[in-house]
Amino acid sequence: MKFKVLIFAILITFSCANKNKKTQVAINTAINKVASSTNDKDINLEVYDFEGFKKFLNKKDHKVYVINFWATWCAPCIKELPYFEKLNTEYGDKNVEVILVSLDFPHLYEKKLKPFIKKKQLKSKVIALDDADMNSWIPKVDKSWSGSIPATLIYKNDERKFFEKPFNYEELEAEVGKFLK
Repeated sequence: MKFKVLIFAILITFSCANKNKKTQVAINTAINKVASSTNDKDINLEVYDFEGFKKFLNKKDHKVYVINFWATWCAPCIKELPYFEKLNTEYGDKNVEVILVSLDFPHLYEKKLKPFIKKKQLKSKVIALDDADMNSWIPKVDKSWSGSIPATLIYKNDERKFFEKPFNYEELEAEVGKFLK
């Protein structure tokens, strides 16, 4: 339906080319609203509680998984996100999968998380972990995890390594490289 409205608005824009500027501005505003709301809806954000999410922690398919726990309100997390995106781009065809697990508050998914994903053009898989019982699931990710972010789990089959620190690209690439040998 929104696509039809967008097409209709575009047609009106061209047919009204000689009309007054106020009409033109109103039509352009409507087009932008439809386009931006459509794009936000197209963002594929998967939301899980821990029971649904834990399947991502134990895959045994000979692929290297890089699971980064982050949030839009965490400055060190935001700083390192481009490194995970670069890793995803450069190693995606080398049997490496990057999964970005947002710990943002559920009431902010639409207002903050989805617009952030869109603005930063994140290509990695983004999952929102919606489970308030952190004290129960944090040690299930890794017994040493205090719960602070950024935190990253890198694993391949039964080999695992957990990091409770921010990365630069060289460090991240070196750690992933150990799993590719």
